[in-house]
Amino acid sequence: MQKFNKLKSIPAYLPIVNIDTDMIIPKQFLKTIKRTGLGKNLFFEMRYDDQGKEINDFILNKTPYNKSKILIAGKNFGCGSSREHAPWALLDFGITCVISSSYADIFYSNCFKNGILPIILEEEKIKELSEYSNRKEDISIDLNEEKVIFGNNEIKFEIDPFKKKCLLEGLDDIALSLKKSEKIEKFENNLKQRKPWIFDD
Repeated sequence: MQKFNKLKSIPAYLPIVNIDTDMIIPKQFLKTIKRTGLGKNLFFEMRYDDQGKEINDFILNKTPYNKSKILIAGKNFGCGSSREHAPWALLDFGITCVISSSYADIFYSNCFKNGILPIILEEEKIKELSEYSNRKEDISIDLNEEKVIFGNNEIKFEIDPFKKKCLLEGLDDIALSLKKSEKIEKFENNLKQRKPWIFDD
């Protein structure tokens, strides 16, 4: 997992509430177990028409938003089913930070496991940031300082210290387990001595 520290990008503003995981990545694209290749199908039903052509008016089909690394979205983002493909699709598209006033719990947790920073801000602050999207101006994210910087202003946000550490150090669930490999090995060796029959073929 890539480390997350600072990020600068023109944000894409998608002011739709209750965007569920099926809207983020529809069910027909869930056959893969790979984390790559899903970006082209992100928001599929909103990005493409029935003939598979891009809908010009959709924000992520427009320049420069098709290169945005920050997505500003409506409240209750990521609701619906708990599919982990949703953050995979966002990440593969290039989005590594989502800003919303609220998230579905499972989606929120899945973001951290995949290197995406989900920031929670009040609606008023989100409206301020949306103006920078409309003007096609950069905003910056500083995870270590826990702040969003835009123009001469900044907004503080809060993040769980453990989740913050995982993003800063690029630690997913596998990496966290590997950090404890010495303790795991020691436990297994002790168990072999105390209960050797468990390990018999």
